[in-house]
Amino acid sequence: MKVCTDSCLFGAWVAEKIERKRINPLRILDIGSGTGLLSLMTAQKSFAMIDAVEIDENSFIQTEGNFMQSPWNKRLQAFHGDIKNWCSPNKYDLIISNPPFYENDLRSTNQNKNQAKHHDTLTLKELIQSIKNNLSDNGNFAVLLPFHRSGLFKKLAAENNFFLINELLVKQSPHHSCFRDILLFAKEKKPFTSGELIIKNNEENYTEEFKYLLKDYYL
Repeated sequence: MKVCTDSCLFGAWVAEKIERKRINPLRILDIGSGTGLLSLMTAQKSFAMIDAVEIDENSFIQTEGNFMQSPWNKRLQAFHGDIKNWCSPNKYDLIISNPPFYENDLRSTNQNKNQAKHHDTLTLKELIQSIKNNLSDNGNFAVLLPFHRSGLFKKLAAENNFFLINELLVKQSPHHSCFRDILLFAKEKKPFTSGELIIKNNEENYTEEFKYLLKDYYL
């Protein structure tokens, strides 16, 4: 799977919150690591120990290889397995996930792409349960979702006693509707803040807000 713009944005958004001490995780869990992108971006802005769990073998191998080649490899560890059956002796202060997006949508002939993009292997309910199983008492979790699925996820999170504390609505351009929703939850109720980010302006150039978030990652 190729690295996509919205995943980079998600990683940068979470990492900025760590850098600004709005969240201060000592242990981070990345559910469905793919290439290891989110783990690497948060490692760059923190001193946390980071575990990444990936069900697809080829993706796990890529995560592991990317971790080994990074300057933060001593704090990064990849695990091949299903998060639903995965058990760690540790609880995590921050859980991050860019989960499978689609339900009953058009499928690819490539089974690996289907596993990564469709929720056959991890439904939103199962993701919430996996987060409950692994999150520390004072922990936070952040997810990236298609805008059309975020309402359902917010409802599931509330039913499981999680509180939405921060939301970023993402648009491709000023003329597009929101297509991604980035959400940060906590176990305790806190003041809620929200914002909007537009990736490209009317001239098809990246906006200043987007460039600011990604400046430490894009060459």
